Amino acid sequence: MSYVEMPGAKVPIRMWADPATVEEGAMRQLRNVATLPWIKGLAVMPDVHYGKGATVGSVIAMHGAVCPAAVGVDIGCGMSAVKTSLTANDLPGDLSRLRSKIEQAIPVGRGMHDEAVDPGRMHGFATTGWADFWGRFDGVADSVKFRHERATKQMGTLGSGNHFIEFCLDESDSVWLMLHSGSRNIGKELADHHIGEAQKLPHNQGLIDRDLAVFIADTPQMAAYRNDLFWAQEYAKYNRAIMMGLFQDVVRKEFKKARVTFDQVISCHHNYVAEERYEGMDLLVTRKGAIRAGSGDFGIIPGSMGTGSYIVKGLGNEASFNSASHGAGRRMSRNAAKRRFSTQDLEEQTRGVECRKDSGVVDEIPAAYKPIEQVIDQQRDLVEVVAKLKQVICVKG
Repeated sequence: MSYVEMPGAKVPIRMWADPATVEEGAMRQLRNVATLPWIKGLAVMPDVHYGKGATVGSVIAMHGAVCPAAVGVDIGCGMSAVKTSLTANDLPGDLSRLRSKIEQAIPVGRGMHDEAVDPGRMHGFATTGWADFWGRFDGVADSVKFRHERATKQMGTLGSGNHFIEFCLDESDSVWLMLHSGSRNIGKELADHHIGEAQKLPHNQGLIDRDLAVFIADTPQMAAYRNDLFWAQEYAKYNRAIMMGLFQDVVRKEFKKARVTFDQVISCHHNYVAEERYEGMDLLVTRKGAIRAGSGDFGIIPGSMGTGSYIVKGLGNEASFNSASHGAGRRMSRNAAKRRFSTQDLEEQTRGVECRKDSGVVDEIPAAYKPIEQVIDQQRDLVEVVAKLKQVICVKG
């Protein structure tokens, strides 16, 4: 489908979703965003749903301003995936050992490494810029500097919620490795700190929603936020890269005889800010639950833990600010999913997938998400499908 244009106070709301199916709370948030004085464009992805301040699944382009809540609290959250030389024929009948080895190598939930991972000891990991990256930690907000040790030990860990690590098969039975995570606790603390700082500023006092507080260009507060924002986005990128390195090491050891090789890793943020130029204007583009889909850009759009995912290539549609959805998107809250579904429902909906099937992950049940095929179909003018993947192992936090 192409987009549907809805009226907005300052800019039209371009929707790659059926407005009739979008919850009223999310529609209200979109209308609120469209009132911001600095806004130059708003694109809504097919996985749109209610969030804090701004919806998940929206792309907001502003001139001379940025809204921290329109980035999300998991700064730099995103996906990585890589195709391997393994095929379905190489996999054992019982995948429980492989899942256990992954969980041993990569801490999940609130877990962290006993000691910080040394990337120099990882197979093929490029450490260029690593020391400089940690050196810049001294420049982040004073309120989180005491978290340095925790941040180093959480580097290369999964987290919880909808974060996952998967072993997948494509339609040719090739094995792919995939994972989803972000900037862990340090990113959330930086986001919370700056959202609080923005809400105190005088120019934000009359906003329709205090969670839409912004920083304005050429101010000390904007400079501080940009510094911490871009550092946290880099943290998230390194976090996924180290996890992928640890994941690949598990695969090398478990399939030693196969001498596994890996293609180039595909990686993309889906909660982040980028400086981009449209119609002759320099804009700050925030993607909260959206990936960049410029012409030729590879991206990853995952479904739920029982349905599968898509590797895509961007078509460069400027009407969406070169963006596409970040996943299937929730169609019910976590609490609603827990009330409605049982562990038996989870077992049925994840049949054939080696994964947790206990009450702790019922809120991630596939039925709590929109159908991924429908989400892909609604953005055929934003991306083309490169590969469709189906998970056989899913590790959750």
